[in-house]
Amino acid sequence: MNVTIYDVAREANVSMATVSRVVNGNPNVKPATRKKVHDAIERLGYRPNAVARGLASKKTTTVGVIIPDISSIFFAELARGIEDIATMYNYNIILSNSDQNKDKELHLINAMLGKQVDGLIFMGGKITEDHIREFKTSSVPIALAATVDESKETPSVNINYQEAAYEATQLLLNHDNQRVAFVAGPEDTVINTEKLEGYKRAMKEHGQENPDELIISGDYSYDSGHEALEQILEMEQQPTAVFVASDEMALGVIHGAQDRGIRVPEDLEVFGFDNTRLATMVRPTLSTVVQPMYDIGAVAMRLLTKFMNKEEVDEQNVILPHRIIERNSTQQK
Repeated sequence: MNVTIYDVAREANVSMATVSRVVNGNPNVKPATRKKVHDAIERLGYRPNAVARGLASKKTTTVGVIIPDISSIFFAELARGIEDIATMYNYNIILSNSDQNKDKELHLINAMLGKQVDGLIFMGGKITEDHIREFKTSSVPIALAATVDESKETPSVNINYQEAAYEATQLLLNHDNQRVAFVAGPEDTVINTEKLEGYKRAMKEHGQENPDELIISGDYSYDSGHEALEQILEMEQQPTAVFVASDEMALGVIHGAQDRGIRVPEDLEVFGFDNTRLATMVRPTLSTVVQPMYDIGAVAMRLLTKFMNKEEVDEQNVILPHRIIERNSTQQK
């Protein structure tokens, strides 16, 4: 049977109110009494009931985190940033995978709220009106990480995806590549649209008004990068460089090229996006956009703590800086 606060009080020969004060760190308890209670807790193996304490205080010190795929290096880095800051502020994390499925996302939002979490961090793809409705009717604060709400009504932490894609494409064009292909992510999210717009803007500035024939759709996976390379090779005029919307897809492009005897970067320059650990594991090492995944998660969690604790928030839609890092998958100019 579970040991209760009543059992501890009886063992220590004190009131249940005294045990409660000791467990909750109330300083108004005599040292000798505090020691008696702690000794009784240790002998009986008592563990405070977090649910009961949450009902009493109306706080569970728990934050729900909804993530598309914890097996992804990208999202794992974000989750680590969230958890480190949560621990710093004495919050526990409940983590769920949504598989970027809208129905599952909406179900998980309601399931988390049903567990009486104090706040929620959401990472997903397309934010729909149904998502917004759930966010607006939530009884607790919600923050987005690496996810864009076009209305800007939901607090969020991101980078400037369009500017990052523009800079990456510019770099490849400045390497005298006349034809730069783009392997895009799924088209129905704001982030992927922003990356595409950044690519198109750079191409337009270099006199390529309509680069649609150079754009290939992927799904952020390694396999879709491999398949994209096959489509690049089928083009009548083959590109000499490719900007890829994620590091994992970029690895697929590089390995697909190597399988065909195509040298990277001598025959084909490859540029990624995210700067996950994969970027330094592949050979040649991958030039990429540095998106600070850990920082995005950490800042999103800190932003959420401010809302949960009713602290002043200067900016609820935070844009963190990105940077470009050149490694060996592009020519050094």
